[in-house]
Amino acid sequence: MSKPQTITQKILAAHASKDTVEPGELILAKVDIALANDITAPLAIKAFQEAGAKEVFDKERVVLVLDHFAPNKDIASATQCQFVRRFAQEQHIKHFYDGGDMGVEHALLPEKGIVGPGDLIVGADSHTCTYGALGAFASGVGSTDLGAAMITGEVWLKVPESMRFVYIGQMPPWVTGKDLILATIGDIGVDGANYRAMEFTGEAIRGLSMDERFSMANMAVEAGAKNGIIAADEITLEYVKGRTLRPFTKYASDPDAVYVIENVYDVSCMEPQVAMPPSPENVRPVSEVKDVRIDQSVIGSCTNGRLEDLRLAAKVLKGRKVASGVRLIVIPATPLIYRQAMDEGLLALFMDAGAVIGPPTCGPCLGGHMGILAPGEVAVATTNRNFTGRMGHPQSQVYLANPAVAAASAVAGRICGPEGL
Repeated sequence: MSKPQTITQKILAAHASKDTVEPGELILAKVDIALANDITAPLAIKAFQEAGAKEVFDKERVVLVLDHFAPNKDIASATQCQFVRRFAQEQHIKHFYDGGDMGVEHALLPEKGIVGPGDLIVGADSHTCTYGALGAFASGVGSTDLGAAMITGEVWLKVPESMRFVYIGQMPPWVTGKDLILATIGDIGVDGANYRAMEFTGEAIRGLSMDERFSMANMAVEAGAKNGIIAADEITLEYVKGRTLRPFTKYASDPDAVYVIENVYDVSCMEPQVAMPPSPENVRPVSEVKDVRIDQSVIGSCTNGRLEDLRLAAKVLKGRKVASGVRLIVIPATPLIYRQAMDEGLLALFMDAGAVIGPPTCGPCLGGHMGILAPGEVAVATTNRNFTGRMGHPQSQVYLANPAVAAASAVAGRICGPEGL
């Protein structure tokens, strides 16, 4: 009789052609998707070329997305994108996204059906862990590892230990998946899950939409996790139905699977959470964040740039105006989300409130462009990191929050939740 396995172990075992795997074991696993963007792809391509490789292992399984500094912000970024574009053309890469097809990669791949339940995905970007929301094993790797995966279709991995996070109770108004993951990181710290799998479960998780699940899995890496994962259920299957490009396998943890830690959180009394500078672990309930005046509010990114996020912000902003002296920047994560938001009248509502609407891009999240902070400026953002200098000048500050808080703060001119209006 085989040993009980977690969902992470089962996916890794299947991709390593083994019956079971154990934490700490080194495996060579087949990858379903190898992903890179305009910052990380050039390094991976150079590693690919230096190895003497002529063709990628599969033209349909290597995905390249120009999303970080695109539309190009300067000559250097334009040159990087040109380099990736030429490689994609030479290799006849099917899933190459540029220009009007380009969206923030971690919103774009699930939307396009490129990733699905049970997949093993590696990406030269730390937030590749987002796809764990679909019940996949997804993890960031270095560009050299990605270059090797582009050649061989395989990756060396150490099987991580698994941690189980159980969320019970009904979520109050204005509380989202973003708040659950912020509260969790606030509890265990930015190194609390180092090289471990964070498995999210419980009645509150089962009640989350796919958009909220993506937000949770996206920020697992902010606790140091190798991957974050939520077992596929009816909500997942409804999302991937008619969307996934390949057959998939649905996995679930065995009831007696072994976890190094199990944490239980009652969400019924939770309020929206805010991560204070300079770390995603410096988390407080929004009611405890007093008199923090802001210069900028950003709604977007691979964490919270999806349609539900925009709807939530619009619900707060309807009939209201952005405070004098505050810049509100709204960036839909993909062209489809942009179009849906436009068709629903959300973009007009944002503009009426005084917001700037940006094209799909990572933009200011990583201090790229379209919203860089000056010395001493303060921003609240729906992004995933708030380290010193993350969004601009080292003397600027970033507070992380959900879209409702970001919208309410833009109206109030200071950090507050919707109920503070």
